[in-house]
Amino acid sequence: MDIDYGPLTKLIGTWKGDKGTDIAPDPEEEKEVNTFYETIVYTGIGTVTNAEEQTLAALHYVLNINRIGDNAPIHHQTGYWMWDKEHDEVTYSLAIPRAVCVVASGKAVESEGSTSLVVTTGISGVVQTEFMSKKAKTTSFTKTLKISGDTLHYFETTMVDIYGKSFEHTDENTLTRVK
Repeated sequence: MDIDYGPLTKLIGTWKGDKGTDIAPDPEEEKEVNTFYETIVYTGIGTVTNAEEQTLAALHYVLNINRIGDNAPIHHQTGYWMWDKEHDEVTYSLAIPRAVCVVASGKAVESEGSTSLVVTTGISGVVQTEFMSKKAKTTSFTKTLKISGDTLHYFETTMVDIYGKSFEHTDENTLTRVK
């Protein structure tokens, strides 16, 4: 049986990019800017049914980011993109080894041969440990991803309460499908 992944179909495969920019909070400076390269692998895993009423087509992904210059790993993430065909809604989940998980939902928009996925969440879509809630609390997350042929561009914003203030942590990159 063929699985209909809808707007997520174009993501399936391996993507690499070396044009990433990470703007992160820094306790001594206002911000820390890192340039990075990354690999994302999206794999179709089929459909899942929730409460015998909702069917989601799901992709699993693994993302690895390394800093340009010293090649140090600076981020690892895993999660899912899911598509609810009946409600034409996309959902994105992520888990990072800082004890933070996010679930964000939104829509897919097809335009002139490209697909844009836009998801967002507030505090209700964030699960984090007590330590992170006290020291580096994620309060919202937004991601915009655009796929045009074999090019994927994303921009994401994570609002974090850290070092006594609210900080707009952003990540952006352009990747190319390599397989």
